[in-house]
Amino acid sequence: MFFVSSGVGPYFGQSVHFRNYAPEKIPYAINRYTFEAQRHAGILDARLAKHKYMLGDTYTIVDMNVWGWSRMLPNVVGEGAWDKYKNLKRLVDEINARPAAQKASGLKDRHKFKTDMDAEALNAMFPHLAQKVA
Repeated sequence: MFFVSSGVGPYFGQSVHFRNYAPEKIPYAINRYTFEAQRHAGILDARLAKHKYMLGDTYTIVDMNVWGWSRMLPNVVGEGAWDKYKNLKRLVDEINARPAAQKASGLKDRHKFKTDMDAEALNAMFPHLAQKVA
């Protein structure tokens, strides 16, 4: 759980941010966070090459936590992610087939989320850009 919380989550999140949402494309940030996201995905994938689940033969909350971040891996590191991280893909597919995961994934269909990246969304995501730094 600590590995996911202190490594996977932050690096996957920053990779998505700088690759997809940052108002300016900063090559250093894109390269750094994509590299770290790939490195962390590789560690997960290597573990899953030796074990059915993250902690061995038993499905645990650790697998649920990994699934939460890993199910969107192509958005995190780019196309071809599933070809490179086949063991992680196996875990994600297995968890995706579970009724609880399907219910969780379906929540987005029951609520209307704003998807336009207009001025209001930019201000909400990047309020620091609207503030003048003293």
